[in-house]
Amino acid sequence: MTQTTAPVPVATEVERAPRARAGRVRRLTGSDRLVLGLMVGVPTLIQAVLIWIPTLLSIGLSVTRWNGLALSGIKPVGLDNYRYALRDYPPFWPAIAHNVIWLGFLALVATPLGVLLAVVLDQQIRFTRLYQSVFFTPVMLSLVLVGIVWQLVYARNEGLLNNLLGTAGTNGAVDWLGDPHVNLWAALIATGWRHAGYIMVLYLAGLKGLDPSLREAASIDGATGRQTLFRVVFPAMRQINILVVVITFIEALRAFDIVWVINHGTNGLELLSVLVIQNLVGEGQVIGVGSALAVLLLIVSLIPIVIYLVRTFRKAD
Repeated sequence: MTQTTAPVPVATEVERAPRARAGRVRRLTGSDRLVLGLMVGVPTLIQAVLIWIPTLLSIGLSVTRWNGLALSGIKPVGLDNYRYALRDYPPFWPAIAHNVIWLGFLALVATPLGVLLAVVLDQQIRFTRLYQSVFFTPVMLSLVLVGIVWQLVYARNEGLLNNLLGTAGTNGAVDWLGDPHVNLWAALIATGWRHAGYIMVLYLAGLKGLDPSLREAASIDGATGRQTLFRVVFPAMRQINILVVVITFIEALRAFDIVWVINHGTNGLELLSVLVIQNLVGEGQVIGVGSALAVLLLIVSLIPIVIYLVRTFRKAD
């Protein structure tokens, strides 16, 4: 009785080729190195020229006294500029208070409004695309243009708001932008109009990317729409929630354009960012003080950014 053996399969060229390629590292050609160098070097150069070098120069100038003309006029003064800003500069603490109010308004009014709009528009209601476009339109406008639009609304004699109230052109007309008791709130409504649309788009994108099975499981378990939203949807969008908080914090700190268009950040609209510009440009410039204010603003701004990056990298690890 003879015993036959099964033929041993011979690897074909197609089967051997991936194995050979897997064990061989492809060397970069000269053109590859050039492309990679440009892709890494150009953005790095732009970042260095526009961000890192000015930041380092601001830190250096914050401990000097300089009139902005001859380099020989730079004199080191240590921390005197910081002491002056914190103790003897009259607009500093009002600006801090206004920035805190700005943050509170965005965090408690504008951001929740944007989240609410996102949740409502995610329900596949009629004309949802139209509503999204309407609420997102202010985001596409520059903050300067937003300020100009709201100037037309708030103008004392010809403004839309006073015309609706029937007080335009009379002694009872409210000076929405000139009265220091109300102009901050008028500016907050203007910036909230834009901020809510921005948050809506971010949150709506997060809701669209949410796994539908989470809501289906909650529905099967008998959860109501409200319970599903607060106990399933919001916890599942933790990263989006953190991003929204960070953006809200940064938007409150970098607020500048609207108040600058209104009255250059004076008469009740003082903000940290405006004080920086007022001290760095124009007549009576105090570059050292302006740089010190910029450094203080940078330090405060880095707090939410660092927290967000730490949580993001920790999750990636």
